[in-house]
Amino acid sequence: MALRSVVYKAQLQLSDLDRGHFGEYNLTLAKHPSETEERLMIRLLAFALNATDTLQFGKGLSNEEDAAIWEINPTGEIDLWIDVGLPDETRVKKACSRSNQTIVLTYGRTSDLWWKNGEAVYKKLKNLKVLKISTEHSDTLAKLADRNMKLSWTIQEGLIYLGESEITVQQVWPAAE
Repeated sequence: MALRSVVYKAQLQLSDLDRGHFGEYNLTLAKHPSETEERLMIRLLAFALNATDTLQFGKGLSNEEDAAIWEINPTGEIDLWIDVGLPDETRVKKACSRSNQTIVLTYGRTSDLWWKNGEAVYKKLKNLKVLKISTEHSDTLAKLADRNMKLSWTIQEGLIYLGESEITVQQVWPAAE
């Protein structure tokens, strides 16, 4: 018998002062059987960093043709493709060719090696942005995971405030100004 996804619900109150975006989101996230709570929370963070009224979770691990998160405009064109983790070069190139903008949010102990091995290819992709979250900060996020979450996050000057904790996300490519 195949394992089923586990459903997580998140009530996210978001105040993104950097983008001037404020919203309340009632989100349902399906945690794939092979997915960790850490990755689930990184997906939630990626959503928060890019939240709009039309941003949505894709099937991600369940369907290789979908992004982890994406924004599709009314014409069916993909405006934004977001992947989390360490996608292979082929997937990143495909995402860049299918979307107007692609963001990869990396995390984990091997994220620096992932960047180093693919840097030459990734720097040629003009619509790619690569962000990195430290292991310490991804661990902080993972501890917040709960099947029914009520979260209030504030983003200001590049810092993400999660109640009493704060985390940062480093922009790897293009190089931060």
